[in-house]
Amino acid sequence: MSETASPNAVSATQDAEISAALGGRSIVLVGMMGAGKSTIGRRLSARLALPFLDADAEIELAHDMPIPDIFAKYGEAYFRDGEVRVIARLLNNGPAVIATGGGAVMRQETRDRIREKAISIWLKADSDIIMRRVKRRSDRPLLQTADPEATVERLIREREPVYSQADVTVWSRDVPHEKIVDECMEALHGKLFGGNIDESQERLGNTP
Repeated sequence: MSETASPNAVSATQDAEISAALGGRSIVLVGMMGAGKSTIGRRLSARLALPFLDADAEIELAHDMPIPDIFAKYGEAYFRDGEVRVIARLLNNGPAVIATGGGAVMRQETRDRIREKAISIWLKADSDIIMRRVKRRSDRPLLQTADPEATVERLIREREPVYSQADVTVWSRDVPHEKIVDECMEALHGKLFGGNIDESQERLGNTP
C-alpha cells in the first residue's frame, strides 16, 4: 500500500518549489487600501522565508512622520514621487515580499520596475469589504472627503484596469487569512510552473 504525503508535506514542497523558481525576484502585492496587502504579505513572507517590506512604512520611516502628515504638509504629488523612489530601492535590495500603497502602481515607472524585478499579486476586494475595513481608521488621506464611499468607488474604477494586469489575482474577502495565503501560494505555483513566465504571464504594464 503506497503512502500518501500529508497536506503539510505537500504544502512545504510547493513552498520550496516557489522559492526556488522565484530566483532573485520579489513578490509585490498590489490593490486597494484595506485589501489586506500587509496582513497577507507578512504571512507570505513567512511561508517563503523572505523579508517582508511595507512601502508605506518605509516612506514614513524616511520622513519620520505618518503618511497623513506627509500628504498635509507636502501634497499628494510629493508623496507619489517619494513612493516611486522607495519602491525602486526596495526592489533593488534583493528578494522580498513587498506590500505597496493603493496608488503606487499608477506610476508607469513603478509598473516597469515591478515587471522587471518581481511577480505581482493583485489582492482584489470589493467596495463593501474595503469600507468595512477602513471606515474606522483616520490614516487614509484619500478618504478624508465628504463621501468616502463614493471616493472608494471612484478609485476602484480608476485603478482596477491597472491592478488587473498583475501576474495573478486573488480575491480578498472575509475568510481566515491563511486561506487567502494558501490561494496566493497556489496561484503563484500555477503561474511559475504553468508556462514560460517571461512570455505568457500578464504583467503590470501600460494602462489600457
